[in-house]
Amino acid sequence: MNELALTMTGFVRTLRAAGVGADHERTQGFLRALEHLDVAAPVDVYWAGRLTLCAGPDDLPRYDRCFQAYFGGAKATTAPVATTSITRYTATGAESADGEGDGEAAPATASRTEVLRHRDVARLTEAERAEVHRMLSMLRAGRARRRSRRYESAHRGALDQRRTIRDALKKGEVARLRRRRHTTRPRRVVLFVDVSGSMSPYAETLLRFAHALVRSEPRATRVFSVGTRLTDVTAELRHRDPGTALDEVSRTIPDWSGGTRLGEELKEFLSRDSARGAIAVVASDGWERGDPELLRTQMARLARQAHRVIWVNPHKGYEDYQPLTGGMRAALPYLDALVAGHSLAAYEELTERLAHA
Repeated sequence: MNELALTMTGFVRTLRAAGVGADHERTQGFLRALEHLDVAAPVDVYWAGRLTLCAGPDDLPRYDRCFQAYFGGAKATTAPVATTSITRYTATGAESADGEGDGEAAPATASRTEVLRHRDVARLTEAERAEVHRMLSMLRAGRARRRSRRYESAHRGALDQRRTIRDALKKGEVARLRRRRHTTRPRRVVLFVDVSGSMSPYAETLLRFAHALVRSEPRATRVFSVGTRLTDVTAELRHRDPGTALDEVSRTIPDWSGGTRLGEELKEFLSRDSARGAIAVVASDGWERGDPELLRTQMARLARQAHRVIWVNPHKGYEDYQPLTGGMRAALPYLDALVAGHSLAAYEELTERLAHA
C-alpha cells in the first residue's frame, strides 16, 4: 500500500473510532474517488470523503471534526468552491493562496498525524500529546451489548402468553399470537487506572481515554484510580469538557505518583462492589508493591465475576516486552487479554475490543 493509501486509511480509522459508519466498501469508494481528484487540494479530499464515507446526517459533524483534527488542524470547507483558489496543505502549514508553496502536498501533514497515532505517548512533546488528547476526546467508544431480564414486544420470538390471553379476553377470540424478546443493554465496563509513579507518563492519557468511555456510556461505565488507595472518579469524568473533568479528577485523587497496592485495592472493591457480568479493565504496568499472592487471589475472584478481564500495559506495545514483574506474573493466568496501552492506536484497538467482547 502506497503512502497516500496509508494516510487515507488512517483517516478512515479515525472516523470509525469517532463513530462514523465508514465500512470497507465506503473506504474503497473513497480511495477510488481520490484517484480522479487533486489530493493536494483540501476541498477535493474533504468532499470525496464526505460523499463516500458518511452514511447519514449524524455522521456529518463527526466527519468535520475528524477532518480538521487529522489533516493538521485545517478547516473543513462546508460548501463546494468552484472559482476561488484553494490553499494547499504543506509540511509547515503555510502556503500562498495561489498554491505555489515550498512545502509538500496534502498527505505530508496527514502522514505525520498517522505516525503520531502509533507513537508512545510518554515520548511525545507537549504539543504532540495535546494533539493525541484532542483525538481521544472525539473517540466514540462502542460497547458490546448483553441480554437483559426485561422483555419488549417483537414480531418474532417467544410466545407472550399474558398479552395473548389479555387480547383474547378483550376481543372474545385469539386473533393474534403476541410475541416478545429480551431487550439488550450495553455491557458494563469497570476500569482501574494505575496512577502510581511508574505509570505517571501514561496516567493522564489513560484517564482521558476513561473520559471518552464514560461520555459514551455514562450509565454502564465506572472508573477507579488505583495506587495506594482506591478512588472512584466516575462522577468527575462525567463532565462534558475533558480538561475540566481531568482537573476535577486531579483534585479527587489523593495518591498521585505513589506506589501500587493493586491487590489490596481489588480486595476493597470486591468486598463492597461487584464486577458481575462486566468487562473488567486493569490499566497498569504491574509493578506491585504489595503481596503478589494477594493480587493473585483477588484477580481470581475478579475473573470469576467478570465477563472478561483485560489488562492494559503500556509496555506491551514493544516487541521485546515480557510480563516479568511480580504483578503481571500474578495476574496473567486470570486474563482474557493482555493488550498495549501506549498510543492512540492502542486505545482505538481497545475500544474495538470493548465493542465486541
